[in-house]
Amino acid sequence: MSKSARKSVLPANTHGYEFGGPLGAFAATFGLPLVCYLAAFICNDVSGCPIPSALHPRTLTLAKLRNEAGWPQDGLKGLASFRVTGFVLAYYLFSLILQAALPGLVVQGVPLRSGGRLEYKFNAFSSAVTVILVAAVGTYLHGPEFALWTFIWDNYIQLITVNLGVAFFLATFVYYRSFSVKSGNKNKRELAAGGHSGNIIYDFFIGRELNPRITLPVIGTLDIKAFCELRPGMLGWVLLDLAFVAHQYKLYGFVSDSIILITFFQSLYVFDALWMEPAILSTMDITTDGFGFMLAFGDLVWLPFIYSLQARYLAVYPVQLGLVGVAGVLAVQGFGYWIFRSSNNEKNRFRTNPEDPRIAHLQYMKTKSGSKLLTSGWWGFSRHPNYLGDWIMAWSYSLPTAIAGYVVKHGSPVGMFQGDLADGQGFSSGGLAKKHVLQGEARGWGMAITYFYVLYFAILLIHREMRDEEACKRKYGDDWEEYKKKVRWRILPGIY
Repeated sequence: MSKSARKSVLPANTHGYEFGGPLGAFAATFGLPLVCYLAAFICNDVSGCPIPSALHPRTLTLAKLRNEAGWPQDGLKGLASFRVTGFVLAYYLFSLILQAALPGLVVQGVPLRSGGRLEYKFNAFSSAVTVILVAAVGTYLHGPEFALWTFIWDNYIQLITVNLGVAFFLATFVYYRSFSVKSGNKNKRELAAGGHSGNIIYDFFIGRELNPRITLPVIGTLDIKAFCELRPGMLGWVLLDLAFVAHQYKLYGFVSDSIILITFFQSLYVFDALWMEPAILSTMDITTDGFGFMLAFGDLVWLPFIYSLQARYLAVYPVQLGLVGVAGVLAVQGFGYWIFRSSNNEKNRFRTNPEDPRIAHLQYMKTKSGSKLLTSGWWGFSRHPNYLGDWIMAWSYSLPTAIAGYVVKHGSPVGMFQGDLADGQGFSSGGLAKKHVLQGEARGWGMAITYFYVLYFAILLIHREMRDEEACKRKYGDDWEEYKKKVRWRILPGIY
């Protein structure tokens, strides 16, 4: 491609570095996968959550660490498996087939910078329901021993590895292919405004091409970014939770109210997103960000495996909340969901039909570009009220784990260990080789795992809000400064 042709496909409005530039991109690309493995190994059903040596670092040895973390006996080879790889790829293929075969809503995307709109087919909700129905039939026939649930629990580490491999493959594929984007192409391909810095590491992470698409035999046209956004990872999150519920029942013969709450809340969140699938077309992920390792890893690895940590914890230590505890958690979830959904609905209705009687009374500010910015209702409360609701809901995912932490003991209970079990402070499972789980000295320390999501999500939302602010400042110019005078607060009035 000539220099003049290459310049013509680059967005006129380029961005500076985000996420700490190339150094931050490098750290995230290789550091965040390690966090997924660390969470899996440091909180387990072999020795405890966290592992005992984490509480006594002076006693830590490499051999002890391997034993307590449940490190594979065959070393690094044990992190992956051809068998698991085959099943994971089959899951992705099944997701593709469902997208192609099931009827769906065909929607036009937002106008592209180069002109025109892309067409999207949405049926993620019906696709997910199909998978869940298959799993429900299998569970009805085989109970907690249904092959899907035992496969997930027994191959948890390998599942992280395979999905990580898929993320790296997709990021590499779309990065390489993005260099074939040409000006005026009939497929409406274009580069993302912030994804062509010229630095390989940064562009690989952030994503060069805005909406990479490929054509597959039988499947047809596949929008890689839209497919990854809501399908394999989001549904995978629910499947992981359900596998953990099955494992808890398999161990103890009952299902705790805490894991029921978390699984219900997170399933509600996922299926709400799937039902509202067309709403992704107005999100920054679709309209602004290219598809690179950031989104591939986030969608396929980070989201399912980090977001399900609480259910995985409860599979081993089944906290019982009681009626008061359940009511408290339900109140937090309901309050957060009300803010999240009602604010998003208000915005979507205003964008699609400003005459809708439910939002026609709202005040707004008209910009020089012709856009209208809400200055009353939820969006007069703050500039991102939906983020506040999202974060409040995040607490309901962690609160059911209570004051988290446990140690795993093997064999017959003796001494204080026996007393803890008798007082209802622990749980026992297994046949002749019994396994006993109690909090002991680990009590409270496990919160670093089960409440990590709350802290991470706050950072994510604040960072996303800052990116939104910069994008709006570029888009609206002086009008955005005027708008900020009308709607002063970013997320939470009086605080931020």
